Amino acid sequence: MMFEQHRETLEKALAAIAERGHWSAFPESPSPRVHGEEAAERGREAFESLLGKRFPLDQPGTGAWIGAERSPYGIELGVTYPEPVVDRIVAAALAALPAWRDAGPLTRALTCVEIIQRIHRRSFELAHAVQHTTGQAFVMAFQAGGPHAQDRALEAVAYGYAAMTSAAATARWEKPAKGEPLVMDKRFTVVPRGVALVIGCNTFPTWNAYPGLFASLVTGNPVIVKPHPRAVLPLAVTVQVARETLAEAGFDPALVSLAVEEGTGLATALATDRAVRVIDFTGSTEYGDWLERNARQALVHTEKAGVNTVVVDSTDSWRGMLGNLAFSLSLYSGQMCTAPQTVLVPAGGVETDEGHKSFDEVAAGLAAAVGGLLSDDARAVEVTGALVNPDVLARVEAAPSLGEVVLESRAVKHPEFPDAVVRTPVIVKVGAERSDVYGREHFGPIAFLVPTASTRESLDVLRRTVGARGALTASVYSTSADVLDEAERAALDAGVNLSCNLTGGVFVNQSAAFSDYHGTGANPAATASLTDPGYVAGRFHVVQSRRPV
Repeated sequence: MMFEQHRETLEKALAAIAERGHWSAFPESPSPRVHGEEAAERGREAFESLLGKRFPLDQPGTGAWIGAERSPYGIELGVTYPEPVVDRIVAAALAALPAWRDAGPLTRALTCVEIIQRIHRRSFELAHAVQHTTGQAFVMAFQAGGPHAQDRALEAVAYGYAAMTSAAATARWEKPAKGEPLVMDKRFTVVPRGVALVIGCNTFPTWNAYPGLFASLVTGNPVIVKPHPRAVLPLAVTVQVARETLAEAGFDPALVSLAVEEGTGLATALATDRAVRVIDFTGSTEYGDWLERNARQALVHTEKAGVNTVVVDSTDSWRGMLGNLAFSLSLYSGQMCTAPQTVLVPAGGVETDEGHKSFDEVAAGLAAAVGGLLSDDARAVEVTGALVNPDVLARVEAAPSLGEVVLESRAVKHPEFPDAVVRTPVIVKVGAERSDVYGREHFGPIAFLVPTASTRESLDVLRRTVGARGALTASVYSTSADVLDEAERAALDAGVNLSCNLTGGVFVNQSAAFSDYHGTGANPAATASLTDPGYVAGRFHVVQSRRPV
């Protein structure tokens, strides 16, 4: 069987999703000790060779070449892509489906692993592509856009394969009867739903797209990848690799295609096409809600806006708590769907290992921790990256009008990219009654400190806010086992994943493939979890045939 060499990797991934411990198939460090002395330079050269040119992609289009990407670091990318014809790419995907379906789960899974392995070999090239379409700092772009995304892809393959093979593919059925028994041979075939559509986001084009892409592909569905207009290049490279691998394996490369647009409307046209039967979307609540209401022919998975909340009750590591929160608020300028936004603190203060701290001391401590972390510009930009678009900058500049400023945002000059737009976080104090402010997402480096009457009220606020607006993460700090138990109950009520007492090298806005679930599907921020059995199971049906023996 082609790509038989990947069977061991697939088996390890299957074990990992069952055990939920630490396992990664791809090293996250960009160190030359891991990848070789020349890997980083080759990746940079490969990225630069794409700039200002037509992207080499062998799929039919209108004849026009389009592209509107500009790096948040101020670089004109100038890459153009073939403009798609919706009817043609959908028809090509449908024509490619039968042979891919008939190949069976194992062949599809091993082929998908080969695609992921080839993507991994281009991690440095992808890191530059992610950095200059999203504004992530390079190391984060390498890790989140490369190995971490590849782990999520492999995780989706494992879940899909496990779901498809959870029961026997064939069976001999014998029922006792008078005389000879009734005997039939039965065959159970995994049948894909149809064409799948992945609608990418601007901030994490690979990390958010790979689970849907590979969950659909491994379960037999051809996939059309529709990137965000400002973050095409990372997914174009991905599609290029997938098409080349599929063709080499003897399959129609139309099983994966790229659908690029400069304006708006293409996603809607594809999402409402009757042949499109699976949709994965990451982006705004408004468009996610629209897809859920209007793409009625498809299974729709959405990840949308949420209000990630932190409850501070007490801590046995004052400096550890502040340092952890400061990094979480600053990482990629708060432009992560998992970044904390609303910090709830009792108005009477909290108990710590350094004594009682008033609310104002908590506010001052957090402001000082963020300020200290980002005090050196050269170091700061490696944490914050750049703002991904002008809308984020506008929100940062408007945030002081929402309440009392605890920490002002400041502009940072990037030492390597003078045109990059970099801002440190702004922290604003607002009253507990201002749920109209802190109860909605303010995407970007914006945080709210909210004084509450008690920790119990803080947990009630968490329940109400997450229940109404959704969240992907929640955090609690407490030295009380009873409070931690109540926080877990609040998280269960709200349907949000909870982290407790993070004071070290684990941060609430990071999740590990094969162990952490990303989202739950149990609150308005997302309709599914990356990745659990429910995320893959609806992407295929089982059709049986039976014959008397």
